[in-house]
Amino acid sequence: MFQDTVIQPLLSHLTNENDSVALCIDGNEFSYSQLHDRVEAIRDYVRTQQSPLMGIIAYDDIDTYASILALWIEGRGYVPLHPLQPVARLNNIVEQVGLDVILTPKETPVGLTSNIITTCSLHTSSVQQPPRDVPDSHPAYILFTSGSTGNPKGVPVTRGNVAGWADAFDAMGMDVSRTDRCLQMFDLTFDLSVGSFLPAFLHGASLYTVAPGRVKYQEVFCLMDEYSLTFALMVPSVIHYLRHYVDELNDTAMRHCLFCGEALNADDARVWRQAVPNARLWNVYGPTEDTIFCTVYELDDKPKDVNGTVCIGKAMRNNLTAIVDDNGHFLREGELGELCLSGRQLTPGYWNDEANNRKAFFMVDGRRWYRTGDVCSLDGDGDILYYGRNDSQVKIQGFRVELGEIEHAARNFFHGERNAVAIAVEDKSGNAIIRLAIEGSAMETGELKEFLSGVLPQYMLPHDFMFIEHFPQNANNKIDRKAIKKMIK
Repeated sequence: MFQDTVIQPLLSHLTNENDSVALCIDGNEFSYSQLHDRVEAIRDYVRTQQSPLMGIIAYDDIDTYASILALWIEGRGYVPLHPLQPVARLNNIVEQVGLDVILTPKETPVGLTSNIITTCSLHTSSVQQPPRDVPDSHPAYILFTSGSTGNPKGVPVTRGNVAGWADAFDAMGMDVSRTDRCLQMFDLTFDLSVGSFLPAFLHGASLYTVAPGRVKYQEVFCLMDEYSLTFALMVPSVIHYLRHYVDELNDTAMRHCLFCGEALNADDARVWRQAVPNARLWNVYGPTEDTIFCTVYELDDKPKDVNGTVCIGKAMRNNLTAIVDDNGHFLREGELGELCLSGRQLTPGYWNDEANNRKAFFMVDGRRWYRTGDVCSLDGDGDILYYGRNDSQVKIQGFRVELGEIEHAARNFFHGERNAVAIAVEDKSGNAIIRLAIEGSAMETGELKEFLSGVLPQYMLPHDFMFIEHFPQNANNKIDRKAIKKMIK
């Protein structure tokens, strides 16, 4: 299926689009013909190697994208390595996978323990070879996420998983075409990058990228303003930080805006409509373990939400969802539990990590399911309402408290102008208390306390407040709650 769904369309556009823009990187445009030349040059090298997986130093460069496509066409998989991450972490990944070869378009971090191939020195032969067909069970890529032990945790995504996602994406009816200008704001170590570049390349569209280490929301603003983008997949924090610039941004060409990676705030989405007045807005959801995203909800003028968090909708084609209780029993409409996922996009399991596989996956009637750790419920329409993470639900004075409800109340006080993160910590007596971190400069809190007292029960009121000028973000551009917790404990 990967061969028909992914490889054949890729090859068709690489060979037929010619002078159409394939990539725009830091203001430099590269045609499909140029991308094709680089893919063929790298394919020539890849064919001389036996390794089923190769590392790629994930710079924002035409050769980086060409390396991904070349590996896929030659039946191999890639492992992206972030050029700004510590070499010790990169070597940990290299050793876990057993990478013999790392492809890079330019100078690499010093100290990598593998064979480094600088792709810009590779040149193509005049004879093009047919693509290599391998089973759909072979990895298309392996992404490494943070592990609870401090050891990066590998998530292999197979060719069949990617083909299932591409089929499900097309079933959404977005009709991406060669006239579209698509945003790619994600580091290539993050699975949403695949959800950005793959629709573009599969349909002959143009891809506009943001380099690692850049201030993402500023770069997104510039790309939308300069190029009138038509398709964008973003993390919701981008639109929160762009709220103040909405009046300056009027991308009337935008057709589709998708949000994924963290909870989408309903008020942010309402404000964003002013910036993209002609676009359809979509909230999509999915962990790395279920290939990019697997549920979808299109927002209308009054989207469904819980505590200000927009509904995540229904399962996409090829996917199944279920809400289960602590004992693994499937729950009915209106009952709160853990969201579990199954279907063609589900990873075969963590890389060489049976202990985590036993925790995260389970079987019911011959079907394999993944525990997301997200608290959800089904409404009467069959849509999934999102409440937050399991670890965002805490006990205070014996009461079960959703930290997201406290954050929503604080955001309402600030009319969405400031972010807030509620953290449960222990005081000196060992009792659980709530501390509220607020983004921005310090202020008097009397009116905030009075407002919260009017909308929250006493046991949910924050014990105290802390102000952080700018919330830290992790490598995936999400608010880094773990870092905030360390700052306010």
